Amino acid sequence: MFKRSAFTLIEVLISIVLLGIILPALYESVNLLHKSNNHLSQALDKTKEITKITDMLYLDILSSDGNISIFKDEFSQLCLENTNNSLYALASSKVCWIILKENHTLTRVEGNNYHLPIKLEEKVEVDPTIKDITLFDIYQNKNKVLVMLRQKGKKPISFMVQGIIKKK
Repeated sequence: MFKRSAFTLIEVLISIVLLGIILPALYESVNLLHKSNNHLSQALDKTKEITKITDMLYLDILSSDGNISIFKDEFSQLCLENTNNSLYALASSKVCWIILKENHTLTRVEGNNYHLPIKLEEKVEVDPTIKDITLFDIYQNKNKVLVMLRQKGKKPISFMVQGIIKKK
């Protein structure tokens, strides 16, 4: 019998053709997986950002002294006259959450003894948070505060803070 020590030319060509058929499909599935991972990563980053902002709003209300002002005009605003939740290491600060006309941006304003609209000589920190807000409603009933928030094209977010007691 004849002993083979190598592949024939036809066998090598057949294997090259098969690889030519399989590799593009394999490359396309790896490329699709990469795009899917990027999309998921971006969605998670947005979700983390919104969670961070709603946590900040929740802590602002929870850390307040109960002196809460709610205005429902064209800017929709929530002002907490005295809260211990400060991003800027203030012992006690006034925090207002307002919707700006430009891009309907939910904005956090922190400082001491300022009045809206803010004047140039008042020292405050302004932090724009979420754009394209279609709903920002706050309701207060005795010791409860209900917050409803919706960003354009997203599901609404709502939460309630209980145990808010107005200090005398």
